[in-house]
Amino acid sequence: MMTKEMQFKEVVAQYCDVKPEDMKDEMRFREDLGFSSLDFMSFLGELEDTFDVELEEEDVLKVLTIAEALKMLDNLEQEV
Repeated sequence: MMTKEMQFKEVVAQYCDVKPEDMKDEMRFREDLGFSSLDFMSFLGELEDTFDVELEEEDVLKVLTIAEALKMLDNLEQEV
């Protein structure tokens, strides 16, 4: 069974050249992983599908790193 963190990193990996196992929590989507705005929006849609959550735009705009995104997912899953 894949952990949520690995599953999350697998989604991230589709949009950048970094392998999931090489990703670090403090990596930033734009600066470190090279996401464009369009990549980030597509990525968010995929996260919603993968984890069956609904992302709030104001929350998402604060997310800069992998750790922050994982924390946001955890919070969303607890609200359900």
